[in-house]
Amino acid sequence: MSKKCLECNEKIIGREDKKFCSDGCRNSYNNRRNKDQTNLMRNINNKLRKNYRVLCALNPEDKTKTTKTKLVSKGFDFEFFTSIYKTKTGNTYYFIYDQGYMAIENDGYVLVKKDS
Repeated sequence: MSKKCLECNEKIIGREDKKFCSDGCRNSYNNRRNKDQTNLMRNINNKLRKNYRVLCALNPEDKTKTTKTKLVSKGFDFEFFTSIYKTKTGNTYYFIYDQGYMAIENDGYVLVKKDS
């Protein structure tokens, strides 16, 4: 019994447990199979990466203040973050990996960086 490639249906030569005739067919099959999920994840990761770059650029000293206007003008999207940290005093910080921000008075924000 000969096995056929899951992508192109060509006869597979080689190991008994092979599923694809080539790396190209394997890549093509997996890219097609993961396309919808990958697009969503890619878009979210791009937004997180953009937010992270904005925070890094505005926070070179690991703690600073900025305004909502400045964040938004650089393309920051407040809907995308990786975690939330609530302090004992009730303050809420939103983090994108190790870069965080907290809203303060007059549309201001405190930017912080977690210690590694």
